[in-house]
Amino acid sequence: VQRGAPRRPQPWVAVGDSIPDGNGSTPGADHRWPDFLAQRLAPQGVAVLNAGISGNRLLRHGMGEAGLARLGQDALLQPGVRSVIVLLGTNDIGWPGGPFAPGETVPSLDELAAGFRQLVAQARLNGVRVVGATVPPSEDALKGTPLEGHYSPAKDAARQALNTWIRESGAFDAVVDFDRVLRDPSRPSRLRADYDSGDHLHPGDAGYRAMAQAVDLQVLLGSGAH
Repeated sequence: VQRGAPRRPQPWVAVGDSIPDGNGSTPGADHRWPDFLAQRLAPQGVAVLNAGISGNRLLRHGMGEAGLARLGQDALLQPGVRSVIVLLGTNDIGWPGGPFAPGETVPSLDELAAGFRQLVAQARLNGVRVVGATVPPSEDALKGTPLEGHYSPAKDAARQALNTWIRESGAFDAVVDFDRVLRDPSRPSRLRADYDSGDHLHPGDAGYRAMAQAVDLQVLLGSGAH
């Protein structure tokens, strides 16, 4: 008599931009934050699927479809998906006025909040929980390269306003505060030096590990959701 097959891991999906995608980590080493999180969750029978796309934005298409448009295909339709962690907003705020989107303006907090609320509503219609992630700092991002322009004091103010909304709005089932983990305590608009990959936008291996370690697994698995 054949014994029951091993229980299939229940997947989580990390949705976002180049930070879930792992830019700045050691290539081929599985040192992205979803990889480190997967190691922590494996004993719980939970897998982590990485749906990060470099350059992705919440509201507008660019490098790939906007997060709102691709959420269903890339996350909600994955077999057995329980929850998604969403880290988007870096490029919505950083691209406008720079080389990737010179004619655009930074979306308002109301526009970003409405987009996130739509995303959460999509997920809940499919019975999927949503964990919102705050946006890490990016002072001096890509400075001295042809891609400079991602950061400005005004953009940082927009990022901080978005993060306050993510933390306090109650829109999400839970929140993970990556901004708090990664920012330099002496200058919160920039990454901690020991977590910076060197481009001042993406964490390195140590930063990605710290992100995964900062996730409260009880919140992640549902017992601490609000």
